[in-house]
Amino acid sequence: MTVPGRRSSTFSRLLRHGFTDPSAAERLLDSAEVAPIRNDPVLLEALGATADPDLALHGLVRLLEAQPDHVAQRELLDTVIAAKPLRDRLLGVLGASAALADHLARHPSDWQALVMYEPRDLHPEVEEFERGLAEADDPVSLRVAYRRCLLSIAARDVCGTTDVAQTAAELADLATATLRAALAIARAAAPEDAALCRLAVIAMGKCGGHELNYVSDVDVIFVGEAADGADEGKALRSATKLASHMMRICSETTVEGSIWPVDANLRPEGRNGPLVRTLSSHLAYYQRWAKTWEFQALLKAHPVAGDIELGEEYVAALEPLVWKAAERENFVADVQKMRRRVVENIPVAELDRQLKLGPGGLRDVEFAVQLLQLVHGRDDASLRSGTTLDALRALAAGGYVGRADAAQLDAAYRFLRSMEHRIQLYRLRRTHLVPEDEADLRRIGRSLGLRADPVAELNREWKRHASAVRRLHEKLFYRPLLDAVAQLAPGEARLSAEAAQERMTALGYADPASALRHLEALASGVTRKAAIQRTLLPVLLGWFADSADPDAGLLNFRKVSDALGKTPWYLRLLRDEGAAAENLARVLSAGRLAPDLLMRAPEAVALLGDGDGGTGHLEPRSRSHLEQEILAGVGRAEGAAQGVTAARGVRRRELFRTAAADIVASYGTETKPAEADQGALVDRVGAAVSDLTAVTLAGTLRAVVRDGWGDTLPTRFAIIGMGRFGGHELGYGSDADVLFVHEPREGVEEQEAAQAANRVVAEMRRLLQIPSSDPPLLIDADLRPEGKSGPLVRTLNSYEAYYRRWSLVWESQALLRAEVVAGDEDLGRRFIELIDPLRYPAEGLGEDAVREIRRLKARMESERLPRGADPKLHTKLGPGGLSDVEWTVQLLQLQHGWAEPGLRTTRTREALAAACAAGLIPAEEAAILDEAWVLATRVRNAVMLVRGRAGDTFPSDPRELAAVGRYLGCEPGHVGDMLDAYRRTTRRARSVVEELFYGA
Repeated sequence: MTVPGRRSSTFSRLLRHGFTDPSAAERLLDSAEVAPIRNDPVLLEALGATADPDLALHGLVRLLEAQPDHVAQRELLDTVIAAKPLRDRLLGVLGASAALADHLARHPSDWQALVMYEPRDLHPEVEEFERGLAEADDPVSLRVAYRRCLLSIAARDVCGTTDVAQTAAELADLATATLRAALAIARAAAPEDAALCRLAVIAMGKCGGHELNYVSDVDVIFVGEAADGADEGKALRSATKLASHMMRICSETTVEGSIWPVDANLRPEGRNGPLVRTLSSHLAYYQRWAKTWEFQALLKAHPVAGDIELGEEYVAALEPLVWKAAERENFVADVQKMRRRVVENIPVAELDRQLKLGPGGLRDVEFAVQLLQLVHGRDDASLRSGTTLDALRALAAGGYVGRADAAQLDAAYRFLRSMEHRIQLYRLRRTHLVPEDEADLRRIGRSLGLRADPVAELNREWKRHASAVRRLHEKLFYRPLLDAVAQLAPGEARLSAEAAQERMTALGYADPASALRHLEALASGVTRKAAIQRTLLPVLLGWFADSADPDAGLLNFRKVSDALGKTPWYLRLLRDEGAAAENLARVLSAGRLAPDLLMRAPEAVALLGDGDGGTGHLEPRSRSHLEQEILAGVGRAEGAAQGVTAARGVRRRELFRTAAADIVASYGTETKPAEADQGALVDRVGAAVSDLTAVTLAGTLRAVVRDGWGDTLPTRFAIIGMGRFGGHELGYGSDADVLFVHEPREGVEEQEAAQAANRVVAEMRRLLQIPSSDPPLLIDADLRPEGKSGPLVRTLNSYEAYYRRWSLVWESQALLRAEVVAGDEDLGRRFIELIDPLRYPAEGLGEDAVREIRRLKARMESERLPRGADPKLHTKLGPGGLSDVEWTVQLLQLQHGWAEPGLRTTRTREALAAACAAGLIPAEEAAILDEAWVLATRVRNAVMLVRGRAGDTFPSDPRELAAVGRYLGCEPGHVGDMLDAYRRTTRRARSVVEELFYGA
């Protein structure tokens, strides 16, 4: 009779040792078989260390019951208590695998296979397994022997004697030995067939890669040849019989179940093709008909059974084709498409539980590694391993994958494979689904060493590793650099000095010798940095060559690399971060402006990466965000000079961001962007540069006022943007056209206020033009009343008096672009209210005013055009250029703005669209003017990007002219077509201007 107190104590002990059903466990401990050792503390400790103590105890009782006699039982019990290594292995297997417990119950003497191995046998290889299978001469005995060997592998696995990679390798070795034994049985059954042929068994998939699962199809390919003197047809038929018999031995179900299916569907033509082919037939198929995935599969091909010499000939013959597969058209895209297809075919109900095929699963790691191998392994033999983790280590050592990324993938792959092993080991069933039952999850978690809260910890670790795999898979598997490297001709991925110079000459480098010196400086040596550069440079050379000045691109790349070479993230960014490498190549070879901005702060290379959410770091930042950053920097600065330096630093960085985005969008396209896209590019640049100028002025104003007067200036002060600045249409080299307005604060004398305002303006202009590593910002106030002879700063009342008494029609026209950009918002608003009646006069303009505007325009055309300039190619003053379009639009605004609210905008294109919507200009003519204005603006932007200084006409230097053409989408060698297109576009616009503006 069980004493209640004792029973309660036993329950507590059993729960403490991990049992989930203490009642059942107590009954088993009280059984006659276990009773002799039930009170030995060693037993409960050992059971509690297993993945499932209940399962382990139940399996132990069954094993004891199955022993043939009492003596055998006593031997097993004594060994369990006295021999710790055996105890741990036996109970570990019983607690992890119900299927192996069933095997031991059927074959109770097989526990002896777990007796301590000799040191040389701790990690047996194929030969040891072959000895374990040597006595098997039929499918049933082979199955039993296979399970006995599997028992020893599982024991080492669950006890941690082997890690997951060693376990997978042992499983592959056992599979190899089993295939050899099965083929020997088949040969013995048909000696006449065996005599006629040579048959090689090529392991594929995980078996060929030496990384097999506990339960998996074993993928094979058969190669057959006639034995000496035999007829080839008969030999192939005999080889097919032997191969088929071998497959049946392994695959068919016996009283002991089956071993595993042997799958030959990876052979040429799959299940529709002959089971056995000759080597020459295999070679002909792969040379002519094979698909991309078939070469990917051949990465793991390894001869394992039969005629090994023939198998090695097969691998040697096909290996060159495998490493040329990346040269196939659309190779990278095909592999990526195949991976997506695998995911799409997973049933929705299984998607989140698929450990192998699902997002973040094992296949993501394997596909990413294999794709990198096939692309880079053509010229780097160190990458040609069929084992995933070995290949991953080689990729990291060669610099193709970042060491941190490789370490994360390695850890995730090991964890996911360990989960897969534990799931399959339980029932020895082929599955890759994570179970939903909590008891199963608990057993798996405990088997992986997660003991505090096994289910929660397992789910957390699984999701963490899956998330890391998914992120790194997308980063590596879909990065554009892969496709670019794959498209290189054979040998180009690793350049010799001579090959590099020949390639650069062919690509159009003007000075191959200098370019070669840059290459040697970048890629020579054995450092990791040099290894990564050697991977990047062949691709970059092609991208540089796609520009008008590849020599400048390579030189600039060397400068940036010299500046950032010791920065750990730089080369990693170019190798791993999506389009960063191509973006940098475009930017560095597009002209002078962007590289000059980058050289002043090379760390801005980081902006060329992908960014968050796939939108990229080149997206322009909002005006409020920039103003907040600049004002924060000014607030931290010690003095106005330091504050303006901070503001100018932000401006330089953001100018680079804008220029880089413009270049990538323009130079990176194969054809000229659509007209709508061109307009969007122009608007984006104009808005970004205008906003940047506004916040720079706001920060400078804050810095100057703070340094000279503390928090409050004696006068309210506002800055009004004019011209292109007010119109949000600034180019890269534009000055800031402004008006300054102030208003004395209450109790402040007007003279004191004026002195303060003038001091602010003078200091702002000085600080923004001080020579430094940041480009200057020139302030132009020539549009103020009385021009250069008038005061720089006026009060609001002074402006009101001037405009009431002296304002001319051209000033009303200039005020059409006026907009508050910085300073006192209320004062700026009142200034705008003051000028609105001037720029949108009631009832429009009189005839005299219209004639005056036309006269001024004609005078400007005749007097301001630079001497020697081709009028038809001058973007500002030439016929159909910026001035023509803007004056036409502004005349419409002056005439109709009082009646049409849509015309009350400072932006040229918006006003033109509003005029069209109001029926003031036909849609076709509006489109002609818009196209000309956008094209002229893009030419001005291109000139600044290419030359690094502003210009209103096309460059005369052929290389610079070609670079402008590349920006505009012109094909190399067709700059004449570009100039003709410009003349044609502006000629049409001039016809519209003569009709609308001049009334011709």
